[in-house]
Amino acid sequence: MIPRPHGVAAPRAHLLVGLLLAALAIAALLAYETHRAARSHRATAERLLRDYAAATAADLGAAAARALEARLVAALNPLTGGEAGSPFERLPSPERLAGAAAEVLRCPDRRRDGERVYFRLDFRDSSLATAGPPATAAVVRWIGDTVRAHFRTAYRPDWRYALVFGGPPGAGRVLVYGVKYAEHLAPLAAYGFVTCAEALGAPLFGAPPVVPAGAGTDPLLAVAVFEPGGGELFRGARYDPRASLGEARLDRLGGLTVRAALGPAVGPVPGSGTSRVALLLALFALAATLALVALVQLRREQRLARLHADFASGISHELRTPLAEILLYAETLAHGRARGEAERAAAVETIVQEARRLAHMVENVLHFARGGRGAARLDRAPQPLLPLVRRAVAAWSALPEAGNATVRVELDDSLRAPVDPGAFRQILVNLLDNAAKYGPEGQTVTIRGAAMGGRVRLLVDDQGPGVPREERERVWRPFVRLDRPVEARRGGTGLGLAVTRRLALEHGGATWIEDAPGGGARVVVELPAAPLDATDRTGS
Repeated sequence: MIPRPHGVAAPRAHLLVGLLLAALAIAALLAYETHRAARSHRATAERLLRDYAAATAADLGAAAARALEARLVAALNPLTGGEAGSPFERLPSPERLAGAAAEVLRCPDRRRDGERVYFRLDFRDSSLATAGPPATAAVVRWIGDTVRAHFRTAYRPDWRYALVFGGPPGAGRVLVYGVKYAEHLAPLAAYGFVTCAEALGAPLFGAPPVVPAGAGTDPLLAVAVFEPGGGELFRGARYDPRASLGEARLDRLGGLTVRAALGPAVGPVPGSGTSRVALLLALFALAATLALVALVQLRREQRLARLHADFASGISHELRTPLAEILLYAETLAHGRARGEAERAAAVETIVQEARRLAHMVENVLHFARGGRGAARLDRAPQPLLPLVRRAVAAWSALPEAGNATVRVELDDSLRAPVDPGAFRQILVNLLDNAAKYGPEGQTVTIRGAAMGGRVRLLVDDQGPGVPREERERVWRPFVRLDRPVEARRGGTGLGLAVTRRLALEHGGATWIEDAPGGGARVVVELPAAPLDATDRTGS
């Protein structure tokens, strides 16, 4: 027996598998580390951007507060600046404030200027005086209650003004006031005015005369301003709430909130969209696929090597048997050890049969090798099939494998097909050999033929156990032999049916296996029935 090469190559195969798995593990580790680094970079970038956005919002709010303070102090200072000489000092009327603060925090919608009310709340007697458009009782009550409550709970003596959002339900107002003190920080009165809440939106954050030039114009960020209740007072043209990063609460502006978001020039936060991680995962998947393909290919090569080793072992055994028989009887004749004419004739017959058997096996191997290299050339010509079938049966009957099997030919002599005589004989001899190998001793093998719609079918029926349905396609592969006790008695190369199918395909035909009507297997060979043109005689 020839040793199987895959046993020698196994360490190399294991080394290759180990290297592939190691490469895959390294690729996975690199992908993971890169993914982790990308996440870390993204987190750092997000943190820096959020800090930058919060600082920008705070700076913008501080700039707006300074700009507004300058104007409010200029309007309120004549009434609230400095200490009163006496707690009983006579206080100016709110009309004076109406003149000084007429242009401070005007409503963007001039129609709402009718809601602007100027007031003086005297803490000494709790009286409230107003100036400007007539105020409703609800507004007057809201002004008094709001100023008293805010002064007690929030206002500090070092403040020069305060803002409070609110108003009667649905009004959306903001109240601005400052406090006049006497000596020893004794509060005398609060002077202020009421305007619409929108006056602290676009007029304050969108108007360069109020907010210093450059404030809020960072190309990286866009801002929006919201009142304490959540209502939006101002939104920059580039502001996208989905990209909001940071915010700042402005207590000196009544609790306004300034939110900053990435501008469209920047796009989303780095790493928040499609990143290189997807590319790394795709590369890892590609590496895994290549490793899998390599493993599959390695497995196929090992299987092919095993099949080739089995074939080499089987063919060496099959060739050794007829050669031993030929050598034995040839030596008998050469040394004159045959007793009588009958023994000499038997020896000669054995030599001839074994030589034919050897030629048949070599013919199958040669057909298989030529087909594998694409070197097969057929000389096809339209001719009757019955004479070819009879010659093939006669050739097979001379082989030792024929045994005592009987071949019955039921073929119409009108059947014609474009075939190569040598290839057709090999097809039929292989089928008869296969039928005798798997059938019982003394069986009858029947060859039938029929023409069907431009095709010719040859049917070879045996009386053996048949072929299971799940095996009927596998048996046409090279080196495949069914695992049956009957096969142990009769060897073979495992090439007969593979060569048969290949030759049938080269004739433009097909092969398959069915159940024979009387039991056993029926092998069908279908060939074209129409004759070829005279110029097309070289085959495929």
